Amino acid sequence: MFNKLHEVFEKYKEITEKLSDSSVISDMKIYQQLSKEHSDLKPIVEKYLEYKKVQDSIKEAEAILHDSKDNDLIELAEMELKDGRDQLNKIEEELKLLLLPKDPFDEKNIYIEIRAGTGGDEASLFAADLLRMYVRYAERCGWKSEIIDANDTGLGGYKEVVLLVKGKNAYSRLKFEAGGHRVQRIPQTESSGRIHTSACTVAVLPEADDVDVHIDQKDLRIDVYRSSGAGGQHVNTTDSAVRITHIPTGIVVACQEERSQIKNKEKAMKLLKSKILEMEIEKQKNELAESRKQQVGSGDRSERIRTYNFPQNRLTDHRINLTVYNLDMVMEGDLDEIIDALNTYDQAERLKSIGL
Repeated sequence: MFNKLHEVFEKYKEITEKLSDSSVISDMKIYQQLSKEHSDLKPIVEKYLEYKKVQDSIKEAEAILHDSKDNDLIELAEMELKDGRDQLNKIEEELKLLLLPKDPFDEKNIYIEIRAGTGGDEASLFAADLLRMYVRYAERCGWKSEIIDANDTGLGGYKEVVLLVKGKNAYSRLKFEAGGHRVQRIPQTESSGRIHTSACTVAVLPEADDVDVHIDQKDLRIDVYRSSGAGGQHVNTTDSAVRITHIPTGIVVACQEERSQIKNKEKAMKLLKSKILEMEIEKQKNELAESRKQQVGSGDRSERIRTYNFPQNRLTDHRINLTVYNLDMVMEGDLDEIIDALNTYDQAERLKSIGL
Protein backbone atom coordinates (compact mmCIF):
# COMPACT_ATOMS: atom_id res chain seq x y z
CA MET A 1 0.00 0.00 0.00
CA PHE A 2 2.75 2.47 0.90
CA ASN A 3 4.52 1.97 -2.43
CA LYS A 4 1.26 2.92 -4.10
CA LEU A 5 0.90 5.97 -1.83
CA HIS A 6 4.42 7.10 -2.68
CA GLU A 7 3.59 6.81 -6.40
CA VAL A 8 0.43 8.87 -5.90
CA PHE A 9 2.40 11.51 -3.98
CA GLU A 10 5.04 11.80 -6.75
CA LYS A 11 2.36 12.00 -9.43
CA TYR A 12 0.54 14.71 -7.47
CA LYS A 13 3.75 16.79 -7.25
CA GLU A 14 4.33 16.32 -10.97
CA ILE A 15 0.80 17.47 -11.87
CA THR A 16 1.09 20.45 -9.49
CA GLU A 17 4.18 21.59 -11.40
CA LYS A 18 2.48 21.11 -14.76
CA LEU A 19 -0.51 23.21 -13.68
CA SER A 20 1.79 26.21 -13.26
CA ASP A 21 3.29 25.72 -16.74
CA SER A 22 2.15 28.46 -19.15
CA SER A 23 1.85 26.03 -22.09
CA VAL A 24 -0.55 23.86 -20.06
CA ILE A 25 -2.56 26.87 -18.84
CA SER A 26 -3.07 28.02 -22.44
CA ASP A 27 -4.50 24.62 -23.48
CA MET A 28 -7.89 24.54 -21.76
CA LYS A 29 -8.59 20.86 -22.51
CA ILE A 30 -5.30 19.62 -21.00
CA TYR A 31 -5.58 22.09 -18.12
CA GLN A 32 -9.08 20.85 -17.20
CA GLN A 33 -7.98 17.22 -17.46
CA LEU A 34 -4.97 17.80 -15.18
CA SER A 35 -7.04 19.88 -12.75
CA LYS A 36 -9.54 17.02 -12.44
CA GLU A 37 -6.74 14.51 -11.83
CA HIS A 38 -5.12 16.87 -9.30
CA SER A 39 -8.44 17.25 -7.50
CA ASP A 40 -8.94 13.45 -7.38
CA LEU A 41 -5.45 12.84 -5.93
CA LYS A 42 -5.54 15.68 -3.40
CA PRO A 43 -7.56 13.88 -0.64
CA ILE A 44 -5.20 10.86 -0.85
CA VAL A 45 -2.09 13.06 -0.63
CA GLU A 46 -3.49 15.10 2.28
CA LYS A 47 -4.35 11.91 4.20
CA TYR A 48 -0.90 10.44 3.40
CA LEU A 49 0.84 13.58 4.74
CA GLU A 50 -1.33 13.38 7.85
CA TYR A 51 -0.23 9.76 8.27
CA LYS A 52 3.48 10.72 7.99
CA LYS A 53 2.98 13.54 10.51
CA VAL A 54 1.46 11.14 13.05
CA GLN A 55 4.32 8.70 12.36
CA ASP A 56 6.81 11.46 13.23
CA SER A 57 5.03 12.25 16.51
CA ILE A 58 5.12 8.53 17.41
CA LYS A 59 8.88 8.42 16.78
CA GLU A 60 9.34 11.48 19.01
CA ALA A 61 7.31 9.86 21.81
CA GLU A 62 9.31 6.63 21.48
CA ALA A 63 12.56 8.58 21.67
CA ILE A 64 11.42 10.29 24.90
CA LEU A 65 10.49 6.93 26.43
CA HIS A 66 13.90 5.58 25.48
CA ASP A 67 16.01 8.50 26.69
CA SER A 68 14.10 10.41 29.40
CA LYS A 69 14.14 9.78 33.12
CA ASP A 70 11.49 12.42 33.89
CA ASN A 71 8.36 10.58 35.10
CA ASP A 72 5.97 13.35 34.05
CA LEU A 73 7.52 13.49 30.59
CA ILE A 74 7.39 9.68 30.30
CA GLU A 75 3.71 9.64 31.28
CA LEU A 76 2.94 12.32 28.67
CA ALA A 77 4.93 10.42 26.02
CA GLU A 78 3.04 7.18 26.78
CA MET A 79 -0.29 8.96 26.30
CA GLU A 80 0.90 10.51 23.02
CA LEU A 81 2.17 7.13 21.85
CA LYS A 82 -1.18 5.42 22.52
CA ASP A 83 -3.16 8.23 20.85
CA GLY A 84 -0.75 8.27 17.91
CA ARG A 85 -1.02 4.52 17.30
CA ASP A 86 -4.84 4.65 17.48
CA GLN A 87 -4.84 7.57 15.05
CA LEU A 88 -2.41 5.77 12.74
CA ASN A 89 -4.68 2.72 12.51
CA LYS A 90 -7.68 4.92 11.74
CA ILE A 91 -5.83 6.87 9.03
CA GLU A 92 -4.53 3.62 7.51
CA GLU A 93 -8.11 2.34 7.06
CA GLU A 94 -9.13 5.67 5.52
CA LEU A 95 -6.18 5.50 3.12
CA LYS A 96 -7.21 2.02 1.98
CA LEU A 97 -10.64 3.32 1.03
CA LEU A 98 -9.16 6.34 -0.73
CA LEU A 99 -6.94 4.04 -2.81
CA LEU A 100 -9.90 2.01 -4.10
CA PRO A 101 -10.47 2.64 -7.83
CA LYS A 102 -13.27 5.17 -8.28
CA ASP A 103 -16.37 4.39 -10.29
CA PRO A 104 -16.19 7.06 -13.03
CA PHE A 105 -19.97 7.52 -12.85
CA ASP A 106 -20.30 7.94 -9.06
CA GLU A 107 -20.91 11.70 -9.19
CA LYS A 108 -23.42 11.53 -12.04
CA ASN A 109 -27.12 12.29 -12.04
CA ILE A 110 -29.25 9.19 -12.58
CA TYR A 111 -32.37 7.82 -14.17
CA ILE A 112 -34.36 5.40 -12.02
CA GLU A 113 -36.59 3.20 -14.15
CA ILE A 114 -39.27 1.29 -12.22
CA ARG A 115 -41.37 -1.40 -13.89
CA ALA A 116 -44.26 -3.37 -12.41
CA GLY A 117 -43.65 -7.11 -12.65
CA THR A 118 -45.72 -10.05 -11.45
CA GLY A 119 -48.74 -9.16 -9.34
CA GLY A 120 -51.06 -7.14 -11.57
CA ASP A 121 -52.53 -3.99 -10.02
CA GLU A 122 -50.73 -4.62 -6.73
CA ALA A 123 -47.37 -4.59 -8.55
CA SER A 124 -48.21 -1.30 -10.25
CA LEU A 125 -49.21 0.21 -6.89
CA PHE A 126 -45.91 -0.96 -5.42
CA ALA A 127 -44.11 0.73 -8.35
CA ALA A 128 -45.79 3.98 -7.27
CA ASP A 129 -44.65 3.35 -3.67
CA LEU A 130 -41.05 2.81 -4.81
CA LEU A 131 -41.22 5.99 -6.90
CA ARG A 132 -42.41 7.94 -3.86
CA MET A 133 -39.66 6.37 -1.71
CA TYR A 134 -36.93 7.51 -4.13
CA VAL A 135 -38.44 10.98 -4.50
CA ARG A 136 -38.52 11.33 -0.70
CA TYR A 137 -34.91 10.13 -0.44
CA ALA A 138 -33.85 12.67 -3.07
CA GLU A 139 -35.55 15.41 -1.02
CA ARG A 140 -33.66 14.29 2.11
CA CYS A 141 -30.37 14.55 0.18
CA GLY A 142 -31.22 18.00 -1.20
CA TRP A 143 -31.39 16.62 -4.75
CA LYS A 144 -33.90 17.49 -7.46
CA SER A 145 -36.11 14.90 -9.12
CA GLU A 146 -38.57 14.88 -11.99
CA ILE A 147 -40.62 12.27 -13.81
CA ILE A 148 -39.44 11.89 -17.42
CA ASP A 149 -41.95 9.33 -18.63
CA ALA A 150 -44.80 7.43 -17.02
CA ASN A 151 -47.29 4.77 -18.03
CA ASP A 152 -49.90 4.94 -15.28
CA THR A 153 -52.74 2.52 -14.63
CA GLY A 154 -55.36 5.07 -13.65
CA LEU A 155 -55.61 3.42 -10.22
CA GLY A 156 -52.70 5.32 -8.67
CA GLY A 157 -50.11 2.85 -9.91
CA TYR A 158 -47.58 2.65 -12.74
CA LYS A 159 -46.79 -0.04 -15.27
CA GLU A 160 -43.55 1.84 -15.84
CA VAL A 161 -42.12 5.16 -14.68
CA VAL A 162 -38.78 6.88 -15.25
CA LEU A 163 -37.45 9.36 -12.66
CA LEU A 164 -34.50 11.69 -13.25
CA VAL A 165 -32.57 12.45 -10.05
CA LYS A 166 -30.11 15.36 -10.11
CA GLY A 167 -27.59 15.72 -7.31
CA LYS A 168 -23.97 15.17 -6.35
CA ASN A 169 -23.10 11.48 -5.91
CA ALA A 170 -26.63 10.36 -6.86
CA TYR A 171 -25.29 7.34 -8.75
CA SER A 172 -22.84 6.53 -5.96
CA ARG A 173 -25.63 6.41 -3.39
CA LEU A 174 -28.33 4.67 -5.43
CA LYS A 175 -26.54 2.37 -7.89
CA PHE A 176 -27.16 -0.70 -5.70
CA GLU A 177 -30.94 -0.21 -5.94
CA ALA A 178 -30.93 -1.93 -9.33
CA GLY A 179 -32.60 -5.33 -9.41
CA GLY A 180 -35.80 -7.08 -8.40
CA HIS A 181 -37.85 -5.70 -5.47
CA ARG A 182 -40.44 -8.06 -3.95
CA VAL A 183 -43.36 -6.90 -1.79
CA GLN A 184 -45.48 -8.95 0.61
CA ARG A 185 -48.62 -7.27 1.90
CA ILE A 186 -52.42 -7.38 1.99
CA PRO A 187 -53.78 -5.44 -1.01
CA GLN A 188 -56.51 -2.87 -0.32
CA THR A 189 -58.78 -4.82 -2.68
CA GLU A 190 -58.27 -8.09 -0.75
CA SER A 191 -61.40 -8.77 1.33
CA SER A 192 -60.17 -12.01 2.93
CA GLY A 193 -57.02 -10.42 4.37
CA ARG A 194 -54.62 -12.74 2.52
CA ILE A 195 -51.01 -11.60 2.00
CA HIS A 196 -50.10 -11.26 -1.68
CA THR A 197 -46.60 -11.31 -3.16
CA SER A 198 -45.80 -9.12 -6.15
CA ALA A 199 -42.67 -7.57 -7.63
CA CYS A 200 -41.12 -4.64 -9.46
CA THR A 201 -37.82 -4.24 -11.22
CA VAL A 202 -35.59 -1.19 -10.85
CA ALA A 203 -32.84 -0.03 -13.20
CA VAL A 204 -30.41 2.73 -12.23
CA LEU A 205 -28.70 4.48 -15.15
CA PRO A 206 -25.99 7.15 -14.85
CA GLU A 207 -26.88 10.21 -16.93
CA ALA A 208 -24.67 10.15 -20.02
CA ASP A 209 -22.74 13.15 -21.32
CA ASP A 210 -22.01 13.74 -25.00
CA VAL A 211 -18.43 12.60 -24.36
CA ASP A 212 -19.70 9.30 -22.92
CA VAL A 213 -21.93 8.31 -25.83
CA HIS A 214 -22.06 9.35 -29.49
CA ILE A 215 -25.27 8.66 -31.41
CA ASP A 216 -25.55 8.88 -35.18
CA GLN A 217 -28.79 10.64 -36.15
CA LYS A 218 -29.37 8.23 -39.04
CA ASP A 219 -29.69 5.43 -36.48
CA LEU A 220 -32.78 7.05 -34.93
CA ARG A 221 -36.49 6.82 -35.66
CA ILE A 222 -38.39 9.66 -33.99
CA ASP A 223 -42.18 9.57 -33.57
CA VAL A 224 -44.39 12.27 -32.10
CA TYR A 225 -47.81 11.66 -30.62
CA ARG A 226 -50.35 13.19 -28.28
CA SER A 227 -49.72 13.01 -24.58
CA SER A 228 -51.94 10.84 -22.41
CA GLY A 229 -52.66 10.69 -18.70
CA ALA A 230 -52.22 13.55 -16.25
CA GLY A 231 -50.84 16.64 -17.88
CA GLY A 232 -53.20 19.59 -17.97
CA GLN A 233 -55.02 21.24 -20.85
CA HIS A 234 -52.41 20.34 -23.50
CA VAL A 235 -53.24 16.61 -23.22
CA ASN A 236 -54.64 15.20 -26.47
CA THR A 237 -54.50 18.61 -28.17
CA THR A 238 -50.92 18.73 -29.51
CA ASP A 239 -48.38 16.16 -30.69
CA SER A 240 -45.92 17.08 -27.92
CA ALA A 241 -44.95 13.59 -26.74
CA VAL A 242 -41.81 12.08 -28.30
CA ARG A 243 -40.76 8.47 -28.79
CA ILE A 244 -37.23 7.69 -30.02
CA THR A 245 -36.11 4.28 -31.28
CA HIS A 246 -32.40 3.51 -31.57
CA ILE A 247 -32.44 1.12 -34.54
CA PRO A 248 -29.08 -0.70 -33.98
CA THR A 249 -29.92 -1.69 -30.39
CA GLY A 250 -33.73 -1.65 -30.49
CA ILE A 251 -33.83 0.62 -27.41
CA VAL A 252 -37.01 2.71 -27.21
CA VAL A 253 -37.41 5.77 -24.98
CA ALA A 254 -40.24 8.27 -24.61
CA CYS A 255 -40.99 11.55 -22.87
CA GLN A 256 -44.38 13.25 -22.57
CA GLU A 257 -44.04 15.26 -19.38
CA GLU A 258 -43.31 18.64 -21.00
CA ARG A 259 -45.69 20.81 -23.02
CA SER A 260 -42.96 21.43 -25.57
CA GLN A 261 -42.11 18.78 -28.17
CA ILE A 262 -38.56 20.16 -28.32
CA LYS A 263 -38.06 19.76 -24.57
CA ASN A 264 -39.54 16.26 -24.64
CA LYS A 265 -37.18 15.31 -27.49
CA GLU A 266 -34.20 16.72 -25.61
CA LYS A 267 -35.06 14.76 -22.45
CA ALA A 268 -35.76 11.57 -24.41
CA MET A 269 -32.36 11.85 -26.13
CA LYS A 270 -30.61 12.18 -22.77
CA LEU A 271 -32.42 9.09 -21.52
CA LEU A 272 -31.50 7.18 -24.70
CA LYS A 273 -27.81 8.03 -24.25
CA SER A 274 -27.98 6.80 -20.66
CA LYS A 275 -29.55 3.50 -21.74
CA ILE A 276 -26.85 2.97 -24.35
CA LEU A 277 -24.22 3.83 -21.72
CA GLU A 278 -25.83 1.26 -19.38
CA MET A 279 -25.40 -1.39 -22.10
CA GLU A 280 -21.70 -0.51 -22.35
CA ILE A 281 -21.29 -0.68 -18.57
CA GLU A 282 -23.00 -4.09 -18.51
CA LYS A 283 -20.72 -5.29 -21.29
CA GLN A 284 -17.66 -4.24 -19.29
CA LYS A 285 -19.04 -5.97 -16.18
CA ASN A 286 -19.48 -9.20 -18.14
CA GLU A 287 -15.90 -8.97 -19.36
CA LEU A 288 -14.78 -8.64 -15.74
CA ALA A 289 -16.92 -11.52 -14.51
CA GLU A 290 -14.52 -12.54 -11.75
CA SER A 291 -14.38 -9.10 -10.14
CA ARG A 292 -18.13 -8.81 -10.60
CA LYS A 293 -18.55 -11.67 -8.12
CA GLN A 294 -16.73 -9.56 -5.54
CA GLN A 295 -19.30 -6.80 -5.73
CA VAL A 296 -22.69 -6.34 -4.09
CA GLY A 297 -24.66 -7.38 -7.17
CA SER A 298 -24.74 -7.28 -10.91
CA GLY A 299 -27.68 -4.89 -11.10
CA ASP A 300 -29.45 -7.42 -13.30
CA ARG A 301 -33.23 -6.91 -13.18
CA SER A 302 -33.77 -10.67 -12.78
CA GLU A 303 -31.75 -10.68 -9.56
CA ARG A 304 -34.07 -10.44 -6.53
CA ILE A 305 -32.29 -8.03 -4.23
CA ARG A 306 -34.83 -7.10 -1.58
CA THR A 307 -38.09 -8.08 0.11
CA TYR A 308 -40.52 -5.58 1.66
CA ASN A 309 -42.77 -7.36 4.18
CA PHE A 310 -45.46 -4.89 5.29
CA PRO A 311 -47.27 -7.04 7.92
CA GLN A 312 -43.98 -7.47 9.80
CA ASN A 313 -42.72 -3.92 9.02
CA ARG A 314 -39.60 -5.74 7.78
CA LEU A 315 -37.17 -5.11 4.95
CA THR A 316 -34.55 -7.71 3.98
CA ASP A 317 -31.70 -7.08 1.57
CA HIS A 318 -30.76 -10.56 0.36
CA ARG A 319 -27.33 -9.62 -1.03
CA ILE A 320 -25.84 -8.76 2.36
CA ASN A 321 -28.34 -10.57 4.64
CA LEU A 322 -29.44 -7.29 6.20
CA THR A 323 -32.84 -7.16 7.91
CA VAL A 324 -34.35 -4.03 9.45
CA TYR A 325 -37.72 -3.54 11.13
CA ASN A 326 -38.45 0.04 10.12
CA LEU A 327 -40.07 -0.50 6.72
CA ASP A 328 -42.54 2.33 7.37
CA MET A 329 -39.62 4.78 7.67
CA VAL A 330 -37.81 3.29 4.66
CA MET A 331 -40.89 3.87 2.48
CA GLU A 332 -40.74 7.52 3.58
CA GLY A 333 -37.24 7.76 2.08
CA ASP A 334 -35.14 6.84 5.13
CA LEU A 335 -32.72 4.68 3.09
CA ASP A 336 -29.35 5.71 4.52
CA GLU A 337 -28.91 2.72 6.86
CA ILE A 338 -29.40 0.28 3.96
CA ILE A 339 -27.33 2.28 1.45
CA ASP A 340 -24.46 2.71 3.93
CA ALA A 341 -24.44 -1.03 4.67
CA LEU A 342 -24.36 -1.88 0.96
CA ASN A 343 -21.51 0.56 0.32
CA THR A 344 -19.51 -0.74 3.31
CA TYR A 345 -19.93 -4.32 2.12
CA ASP A 346 -18.91 -3.39 -1.44
CA GLN A 347 -15.82 -1.54 -0.19
CA ALA A 348 -14.77 -4.49 1.98
CA GLU A 349 -15.14 -6.93 -0.93
CA ARG A 350 -13.19 -4.69 -3.29
CA LEU A 351 -10.41 -4.21 -0.72
CA LYS A 352 -10.16 -8.01 -0.47
CA SER A 353 -10.00 -8.35 -4.26
CA ILE A 354 -6.98 -6.00 -4.51
CA GLY A 355 -5.27 -7.44 -1.43
CA LEU A 356 -5.59 -4.45 0.92
